[in-house]
Amino acid sequence: MKLVCRVSLTAVALAAGLNVCVGTEPKELEINVGRTILFENPLPRMQCGKNQCGTYNNWELAFPGVLTTRDPKLGNLLWNLRKVVWADRRLIFVDNRTIMCQLNWIRDHVHQMKGYCHWEYDLRSFLDFILDTQRADGMFYELVKQMDDRHWSFVNEDCRVFYPEDNQSLVRLEVEADVEYLMVEGCLRCWRVTGDDDWLAKALPKLEKAIDYVTADKKRWDSEHGLVKRAYTIDTWDFTYMPDAGQNRRIEPGKTPMAIMHGDNSGVWQAMTQLAWINDRFGNPTKAKEWRTRAAALKANMMKHLWNGKFFRHQLPVDGTKDFDAYENERLSMSDAYALNRGILSLEENRSIIEEYIARRATTKGFSEWFTIDPPYEPGFGAKESHAAGTYVNGALCPFTAGELARGAFENGYEEYGWDILSRIEKMVARDDGEIFFLYHPITGEPQGRGPSAWGAAAIISAIDEGLAGIQDLDMGYQVIRFAPRWPVTPYTELRYVTGYEAAHKTVDCRYVLTETGMRYHLRSPAHLVKAHILLPKGKACTAVLIDGSKTAFKTVRVADSVYVDVEVTPRGAVDFEILF
Repeated sequence: MKLVCRVSLTAVALAAGLNVCVGTEPKELEINVGRTILFENPLPRMQCGKNQCGTYNNWELAFPGVLTTRDPKLGNLLWNLRKVVWADRRLIFVDNRTIMCQLNWIRDHVHQMKGYCHWEYDLRSFLDFILDTQRADGMFYELVKQMDDRHWSFVNEDCRVFYPEDNQSLVRLEVEADVEYLMVEGCLRCWRVTGDDDWLAKALPKLEKAIDYVTADKKRWDSEHGLVKRAYTIDTWDFTYMPDAGQNRRIEPGKTPMAIMHGDNSGVWQAMTQLAWINDRFGNPTKAKEWRTRAAALKANMMKHLWNGKFFRHQLPVDGTKDFDAYENERLSMSDAYALNRGILSLEENRSIIEEYIARRATTKGFSEWFTIDPPYEPGFGAKESHAAGTYVNGALCPFTAGELARGAFENGYEEYGWDILSRIEKMVARDDGEIFFLYHPITGEPQGRGPSAWGAAAIISAIDEGLAGIQDLDMGYQVIRFAPRWPVTPYTELRYVTGYEAAHKTVDCRYVLTETGMRYHLRSPAHLVKAHILLPKGKACTAVLIDGSKTAFKTVRVADSVYVDVEVTPRGAVDFEILF
């Protein structure tokens, strides 16, 4: 929609520092014609009254990005997070292929996709390589490493492939059990951007075979409990507590300590439900029903054996393995935060996990509650060079837990807590000159390396994009959107938020304003269906909803103590939501 700017502002108004565009009255903006609640300011801009609200070269403008009339802090945060994710982009040259990867591990590639899916044009090449090299039994390999790096020596011959001409090895660290479900997640997210049905249909049998593998293979599946198992590690990590763990990532029956980790199972449950959704889309209802039935059985076993009444216990030893110590049932691990966003738990169960994080924030000696694991293993966990408590993934604090926890908080009635997490992250990033790190020492706050900072950065981007801004792609190319903005919990009263898929030329552009009489969202997108779930400011009630200026029926929905207005609309390019108090 074209914005019209007419010179009519007086010198008196300028001197008063009114929050209006130089030369423009709010009522004269074309976007305000016929509306009850008016936007006061075109955005972007550098100055709003006395507030510096933008940057010189508009760093804020990218997918996703935000412009406000108050300050550029949130826009700067997103800019810095994007830079961290951008910096992890790599190319691999192997087997006559040129492959784009966000680091050379498919795990990192998929986790970071929560950020780079918005701007990257090559989402498929690494996924295709892993799909094409799938082992006959359904197992996926996970990482490409130079042969002189010798990760291939950590595993048996059936878990490695050599490409000597390229000095590369393709490896599966056998102790891990998350690769197969992450491939399902990655392929579905890739499809949402590209919309390539033929590609997804071709990938589907391989993805199904992979989940069949982890739920049947004797090294992967514990038939007694009906759950996926792995070597006894810290959450999703790739080493046990055995003396040779630094160089041995094999599963050796009778020797390797084994356990059931909840994060593998919530991930597989998510993959099963995603496979059901894909089958439904492609007209395979019988197969979809089968996946949902299997998912229901897996969830029942999870709740029976792993749920401790408040959150998931960390590891459940199997195959004759004993508990490492007496604390596994009360050990909170990062996969509890991931479970919040996989759809497996009820509102009450999600809130129980969030309450546990809030409670531990009040008692921890660390600077935050964003644990890799809590309590850590004493005196340490790992090989000869044991990771001491509070170091590395044995109790260090991490932005990826923060991101997942914030997103879960926004969805489960803890919107102010979600904003509090993002605000603390913003202050940390500003303090560290725009940097965010993989891990932080819990007491000193000093950065710890040995992992991709972009993993956490992408999780926080997702928390802002899908949690705070509340824009979720329910189909592909934003054809169906869940629109659940939570801006009233922030100090911002007028802003513009943009997101989308740059490679697919899909843009979602949202303007927001909050006044004493109501609030308004102007949403431009490719959507033919918008499922709106709009948070009201605390203490406010909705008296009417205007869609494109016309009164429309709506529902008031409570999520714990939070109140939302729900309405579905079928826009044609743009839709205007006015919520009157």
